[in-house]
Amino acid sequence: MNKELERYIEREIIPRYEDFDAAHRTDHVRTVIAQSLELAAHYDADADMVYTVAAYHDTGLANGRERHHIDAGRILAADTELRRWFSEEQIAVMRDAVEDHRASSDGDPRTIYGRIVAEADRVIDPETIIRRTVQYGLAHCPELDREEQYARCLAHLQQKYAEGGYLRLWIAESENARRLEELRGVIRDPQRLRKMFDAAFDTETAE
Repeated sequence: MNKELERYIEREIIPRYEDFDAAHRTDHVRTVIAQSLELAAHYDADADMVYTVAAYHDTGLANGRERHHIDAGRILAADTELRRWFSEEQIAVMRDAVEDHRASSDGDPRTIYGRIVAEADRVIDPETIIRRTVQYGLAHCPELDREEQYARCLAHLQQKYAEGGYLRLWIAESENARRLEELRGVIRDPQRLRKMFDAAFDTETAE
């Protein structure tokens, strides 16, 4: 890892996540960075590029969620400081990777860098997924009561993670396939899911 690059990103990019919703703050980007570097060890991938893609992947949330992957790619490409460490060709590859990370994207990631960050962004731990879904619902739909938040949470989990959901996995060496089966078991068990939702909801709404 290039230490100057790392210092720049730690100083100028990572702190941006402090202003995002609770599901996408600095703990999230640091997890994606760590997971990305771990996955990259199985491939012939440039560690500095992997690190940079992971660090920038959600920066577009500053402009809203709908096009955050596109905006994040634009933010990366527009950062003139990155020219100190990367060629224009490398920056173009990283921009593609950032744009391709979103789980609901129609197409497949175009490069190994896109597949790595897309996989690393899918931190499939049932408690974490449910907590982040609750956090997102409270932040973006505060008018919903507990039962409505639960219905929103269940609909999201079924649409994204259940059998036939839009989530796709890309890296064979990842633990995500096993974890996805575990999460699907929770989704199929209404009592267990409701218990986990209530615990997360109570924690997030406690004064």
